Amino acid sequence: MAERVGARELVERVLDEGTWRPWDAAPRRVAEPGSAYAAELAAARERSGCDEAVITGEGLLRGRRVACIASEFRFLAGSIGLATAERIVAAVERATAEGLPLLAAPSSGGTRMQEGTAAFAQMARITAAVAEHRAAGLPYLVYLRHPTTGGVFASWGSLGHLTAAEPGALIGFLGPRVYEGLYGEPFPDGVQVAENLAARGLVDAVVAVGDLARVAADALEVLRPGPPAAEPGPPEPAEPAGGSAWESIERSRRSDRPGARQLLRHGATHVTPLSGTGQGEAEPGLLLALARFGTAPCVVVGQDRRGQRNGGPLGPAGLRTARRGMRLAAELRLPLVTVVDTPGALLSARAEEGGLAGEIARCLADMITLSAPTLCLLLGEGTGGAALALLPADRVLAARHAWLSPLPPEGASIIMRRTPDHAPRMAEAQGVRAADLLRDGIVDALVDERPDAADEPEAFCLRMAAAAEHALRALTATDPAARRSARRERYRRLGR
Repeated sequence: MAERVGARELVERVLDEGTWRPWDAAPRRVAEPGSAYAAELAAARERSGCDEAVITGEGLLRGRRVACIASEFRFLAGSIGLATAERIVAAVERATAEGLPLLAAPSSGGTRMQEGTAAFAQMARITAAVAEHRAAGLPYLVYLRHPTTGGVFASWGSLGHLTAAEPGALIGFLGPRVYEGLYGEPFPDGVQVAENLAARGLVDAVVAVGDLARVAADALEVLRPGPPAAEPGPPEPAEPAGGSAWESIERSRRSDRPGARQLLRHGATHVTPLSGTGQGEAEPGLLLALARFGTAPCVVVGQDRRGQRNGGPLGPAGLRTARRGMRLAAELRLPLVTVVDTPGALLSARAEEGGLAGEIARCLADMITLSAPTLCLLLGEGTGGAALALLPADRVLAARHAWLSPLPPEGASIIMRRTPDHAPRMAEAQGVRAADLLRDGIVDALVDERPDAADEPEAFCLRMAAAAEHALRALTATDPAARRSARRERYRRLGR
């Protein structure tokens, strides 16, 4: 059975020893003296050891100052009344004013029924405070505990930049007891469970209490980086590959060629995976993560070649996940790194009905207009609209044997010659090689393969990561308005 802890034990377990500093003032009086509700509150104080259903304060998390809000479920099921809401809002506003990341750990049945609609409306007030905190570019991390239901889940519990959940936790909008009372049958098993929500892209990870400090600290190493270190030296430039376009295509299709996951494993640190759109969709062909390449923090949106080839081709949900990454980068004022490596988007009735073409268009529009610095790494295959959707960055780096084409060469050959047999010739004629892309201004620089990334996966990933770090450092040092103007002009004049 998963470990369950109260509010005070949670903050003591997560924060550095001896650093917790409460912010709580005495709660306002919300019950008439001598009333049944006043007796309930007194009993809750006695049972829980807390004077309200949340505690708030600050402490150090691996040496970094953070604000915390933690629910105490033993106090009237962690329900939110007027005094509870005042405490939460005061803490969020103080965190915003002091520029602090905020870790929220709800565990609640929702609105406090004893206070009715006035308490129910406080969810909007709390949400407004969280929205202001996010608008200030400050990280908001959420840890959903057992159970989290009702208005809490539907407000401040669902607004995290990163959302984790306790193993086995009951998490849902409608409490199962209420559902059974209203409809006369039990709620289906396995739906409102942390692990199911993670699989569905509604929470990013299932994390035990003992691992929460590490996960949160890794995320904050990206979201709130320290002062920049010394500028790394420029990477060694690669010469354009010799050989034919078809040779590069065949090399890029090797099953042992390193992809986005290997790049993060070998070349990045403080990697924090995020799951899906956050809105109930997840696809294995697209990964989203927070990471650092050397000293450069970023949001990574990567096409996962193995996920796409093993039953998870890239579809509309994957592109919606990519757009979540773009929004995160803009809001948190972090660079965005896209990794292009795809045999092409999912071609099916389901993809058409899911809005594939529209999602490609929206990715393109978001990439071109994004306020954050953007870097594209063309890692291998670059087929069709799925590749193009993540391409238009401030700077584009390509692996020596990477390529970009409107269709797989076999498809282009079928269109032009009614047979796939002319694919090598079509690839050559269309100028798909990294060397051709460099010549045409689509790519800015090449990263070497010696002679093939599949033959030296770790060394290649380290080389690509070093090139990415150097490019990111240069981009973040550029005036934002000038950078966005240069990006718009680049893609306005492309091919002219």
